[in-house]
This record gives sequence, structure tokens and C-alpha cells, in this order.
Amino acid sequence: MRMEGGEETQAPERVSLTWESHPPQPANSSRAKWVRLNVGGTVFLTTRQTLCREQKSFLCRLCQGEELQSDRDETGAYLIDRDPTYFGPILNFLRHGKLVLNKDMAEEGVLEEAEFYNIGPLIRIIKDRLEEKNYTVTQVPPKHVYRVLQCQEEELTQMVSTMSDGWRFEQLVNIGSSYNYGNEDQTEFLCVVSKELYNSPNGLSSEPSRKAKMLHMVK
Repeated sequence: MRMEGGEETQAPERVSLTWESHPPQPANSSRAKWVRLNVGGTVFLTTRQTLCREQKSFLCRLCQGEELQSDRDETGAYLIDRDPTYFGPILNFLRHGKLVLNKDMAEEGVLEEAEFYNIGPLIRIIKDRLEEKNYTVTQVPPKHVYRVLQCQEEELTQMVSTMSDGWRFEQLVNIGSSYNYGNEDQTEFLCVVSKELYNSPNGLSSEPSRKAKMLHMVK
């Protein structure tokens, strides 16, 4: 403080600034939750929680180190010698519980991988879908094949009684007498028979599938 011209002046106040130092943040511990899988040369990144959705699966046991030993690549990813094309749907199923396939992807291929990785619920879903496909094929109306057989009256009874292999009698047409044998006229007939052919994956079949037979009996 000093006097100027009889007036008292005050020195400016000094303001001290203090900086609070924060300790460095620890590394993200969630990295330990992520798992890298090298499936047939393609790397997949997911979490341990996802892989362990099915406790008895190969993938859960692998990432938990239970009795399973797998080589790792230079990045530390587990090496799995399987087809990566079908692994994507399996990993997505573990993520959200739904089976999503591209149109050109065979369900049989995904089933093969699901059985290898021991994903029980996915195995059941694919098998049900395949069974439903086979059932749909059998629901296509059968095609009828007709044959017309010409026979004499004395041959008619034997021919009808010996029909087999799915053939059944439909219609009988009397075409009259064609000639005389002794004193008796030999009447001739046209016998119409038919047979049902069911659609199957390998072409037409004369027999419906076991499931179709059961449904037919119920109806």
C-alpha cells in the first residue's frame, strides 16, 4: 500500500490458480471379454458371453479352456478348422437366438456345423425345418396315370383280382363280341385302371411318404 497525493491506493490482489491432477484411467478391462476366432482362415470377433449361451457347446468349452486345447494364430485367435461360410449363421444364432440364412445357403450345411459345435437348440430348429420341407413336398396333389386294357369276359375277373402295385379299377366298357368261339360269343371289354404317383425329391414315386400316409389315415 502506498500514498499518492494524499490518497491511499491498494495493491491488486493476486489470484492463485491450482490444477487438480487426475490419475490416468486404467485400461479397459472389457477387452478380456472379447474373443477372436479364426475359422478356416476367416476371423470372427465376439464375446465370451455370446459363445457361452450354450454351456455344453464346443465354443463355450473352448473359450473357458475346459479340456480343450486349440492352437492360436499370430493375433491370438483360436484356430478352428471348419467352413467359415456356415459359421456366420451359427454365431448369429448365439447372439440373438434366430436362424437367418441367405437364399443360396444349404440348411444341411448349417446343420452339419451345428452338430459339430454341439448347439442343441439350433440342431432341433434346422431338423424341424427340413422335416417341414419334406412334408410340404408330400402335400402336392398326386398325379393320376391311367391305362386301358382290353380283355375277354373270361379274363376279366382274374385280371381285376390280380391287380397290384397301386393300380386300381376305374371303369369297364363293353365293346361287344369280336368273334365266336364254338357256340358262344366271346365278349370283349375295355378295362380302365389308374395309379397315383406322388411327388418326391427324386422324382415321381408311387407310394406316399410315411408321414403322408399317417395324415391320410387321420382324415
